[in-house]
Amino acid sequence: KMALQLLLHVAFLRLSATAGPSVQGRDFRTPAVAWPSYFDLNWPQEVQETIQIPNNGSAPLLVDVRVFVSNVFNVDILRYTVSSMLLLRLSWLDTRLAWNASVRPRRAITLPWDSLWTPGLTIQEALWVDWQDQSPRARVDPDGHVDLYLTLTTETNCDFELLHFPRDQSDCNLSFYALGNTALELEFRAHAVNEIVSVKREYVVRDLKTQVPPQQLVPCFQVTLRLQNTALKAIIALLVPGEALLLADMCGLLPLQATERIAYKVTLLLGYLVFHSSLVQALPSSSSCNPLLIYYFTVLLLLLFASTMETVLLAALLARGDLRAKSGPSPTPRAEQHGHGDSEPNPEEPRVKGSRRSQAEAADHVFFLVYVVGVVCSQFFFIGLWMWATCKSDPAPGKAVPHGGQPRL
Repeated sequence: KMALQLLLHVAFLRLSATAGPSVQGRDFRTPAVAWPSYFDLNWPQEVQETIQIPNNGSAPLLVDVRVFVSNVFNVDILRYTVSSMLLLRLSWLDTRLAWNASVRPRRAITLPWDSLWTPGLTIQEALWVDWQDQSPRARVDPDGHVDLYLTLTTETNCDFELLHFPRDQSDCNLSFYALGNTALELEFRAHAVNEIVSVKREYVVRDLKTQVPPQQLVPCFQVTLRLQNTALKAIIALLVPGEALLLADMCGLLPLQATERIAYKVTLLLGYLVFHSSLVQALPSSSSCNPLLIYYFTVLLLLLFASTMETVLLAALLARGDLRAKSGPSPTPRAEQHGHGDSEPNPEEPRVKGSRRSQAEAADHVFFLVYVVGVVCSQFFFIGLWMWATCKSDPAPGKAVPHGGQPRL
């Protein structure tokens, strides 16, 4: 056994004399205390030590994080998701990687991420994460400062506040956790930088901030994106058609006895029903704080339905009165009783017919005035509700009862 170790030692000496010392194929010289050397047969243990978290005494290791947000896209309010592209710069001090710059004049070295300790990050709200570089490299300074750049694209869940859709504004959180360490070992200090240069999008980033949630068992930091809807698409697609149909209904002043009036009203109602069905599919729904537009367009649907039913009922009553007048008793027998002279026309029949028609027209006129007042009042009521209404969403199950409550046996 001693002879085998001696032969291996001689072989390592010859290899070092021809190629020089290296660390995992990287051509730079390092002290034996920090990096494995071919002159030491115990180098696997030293590699294992460099992969452990650096010891910062009694205080946790401080990792400075800079989050560069380069793009936010594919904001899907129906699925409550948002996709974003981020660049993370992680910096910390690992004195085990330091070297004497006067002896080995190197400004910095680069190492593969799996050859040293790096914080493993997990996004709590992520549905999927695509790390652009599967083998990132860390930059190490002579004093042991480490810089690691990570680029990722992720789709995360976001609890949109859609009460004032399409002028909604929501805060979307991305919570990064280092599940491999405890809060006593590791601490984050996070900063955010907005690097989005394009404004041609439906949702724009109005604010960007970071925070470190207190009293966490696992080290974490949180990035908050404040997204605001530009509302141009929704106004053109939703508000304009609904208001146009309502205005067309109020301006359709056709006479009550005109047969085209019922067809006109029914056509407007059917068109609005088609519009309302597409609106329901375009707007999301939740257990609390649904968009006000859902209730607004439902009220418009009820108004159009009431206007159509009023036209149908009054036209039916007027037609029934005309039918009864035509099918009533003929005045001929009465004229024969008075003799063969010229029979005088009965003035009661046109009077009754005229009175019924005038009553129907008067009721139609009154309904039209009430209808116009109701439409105007509903518009002002909705504007006031839009400006001052607030809604507090129901708490999430995890926040209402922390950790799902007590376990049940």
